[in-house]
Amino acid sequence: MTTAVIIVAVIVVLAALAAVAEMTRRRRLKERFGPEYDRAVADQNSTLRAEAELTGRQRRVSKLNIRPLDESARARYTADWMAIQEHFVDSPEAAVADAYELVTKVMTERGYPTEDDEQVMADLSVEHAQTVSHFRAAQEISRSSAAGEAATEDLRQAFIHYRALFADLLGVAGVPQAGTPAPEPTSPEPTSPQPTSPQPTSPAATTPGMPTVPDPTDPDGVVVGSLGSDLPDSPR
Repeated sequence: MTTAVIIVAVIVVLAALAAVAEMTRRRRLKERFGPEYDRAVADQNSTLRAEAELTGRQRRVSKLNIRPLDESARARYTADWMAIQEHFVDSPEAAVADAYELVTKVMTERGYPTEDDEQVMADLSVEHAQTVSHFRAAQEISRSSAAGEAATEDLRQAFIHYRALFADLLGVAGVPQAGTPAPEPTSPEPTSPQPTSPQPTSPAATTPGMPTVPDPTDPDGVVVGSLGSDLPDSPR
């Protein structure tokens, strides 16, 4: 085998390894950022520039001191959220503003800088890619509200969007149902005895103090557990 052939073979192998590495990196970015990957590509009008931006977000967030909330903080923030939600019907604009403020407090306690909303969304997209779009939508409605252009139903949607990110930031699976009593048992209608095998139930759906099973019909498909899935309809 001549030296030229060996050199060509080495180049081919290196090119193949580089292609595999690039495909792996791209796949991991897509898995990590989900819909934010497509949004970045559209915004940048370039896959390479978008991937460079997303990689930069990862580097930035890795240098932040992001930390989870302890159980007492989760319980405190959940109670605060329930109190805000109770006032939505009487004052939806104030409730939405308070929801934003509470979400910001949670982000701050977890270690996210909150001075600039665009940077906040970029930082959140690294660990909360599936819910950062809710924050973006809520912010748009909040701006419309400040300009006096948001209807009550718009404000309700903004509240739901904030709630989705709030639940994600808290880790709703471990949050007690602060301010929400356990459901009263209901007596079944009398029926003829039927031998049945016990059906497995989810502890989260039956144990007091744990989140209820989310309603699949919740607006926008927001999975919120115990964090106020009973948000009242807009005042008529």
